[in-house]
Amino acid sequence: MRLSAGFVIGHRSDARQPLESDAGILHLGGMNESILQFGSRRSGVSYVDRPSVYGLALNDQGRLAVAEISSEFGLEYDLPGGGVEVGETERLALIREFAEEVGLPVKPERLLLRANQYWNKPGITPRNSIGSFWQVEVNGTEQLPVDPDHRLIWIDPMEAMRRMRHDAQAWAILYFLRSKS
Repeated sequence: MRLSAGFVIGHRSDARQPLESDAGILHLGGMNESILQFGSRRSGVSYVDRPSVYGLALNDQGRLAVAEISSEFGLEYDLPGGGVEVGETERLALIREFAEEVGLPVKPERLLLRANQYWNKPGITPRNSIGSFWQVEVNGTEQLPVDPDHRLIWIDPMEAMRRMRHDAQAWAILYFLRSKS
């Protein structure tokens, strides 16, 4: 079902496949589980599905952790996170990605939502990010990120929504804020 330009609601066809099994949590996909799909699928282009995980962390001032990325396109903004490696749980991937991208040690608290994002970037195989979004708690001191083109910034969540390069991440911020009220 198309809701507006750029995102659709789809249904999982793998009705009996577990989506996440970790520390006693098991989420089963079912025919009635709706997954939001953001971005535009280009006709004739093959997309690689890439399991991904992203985290939302607020500091004591209510500011959101965001990865500011320097690229040939200028500055880009993402939620900290990225691809889940083969054999890695979402929780472990989230801990690794936060350390690599923004230098923050985190503890994944709870799965908030799942949403997918088509993206096309020059020089990279077109992907469909199969995204899981988690609330995380910072549980240590900030270090230097491993990724030299990334840096941590703490910004107002509404400003973060405006800056996100991917609509699925902006949606996740809105969902996160509404779930806290």
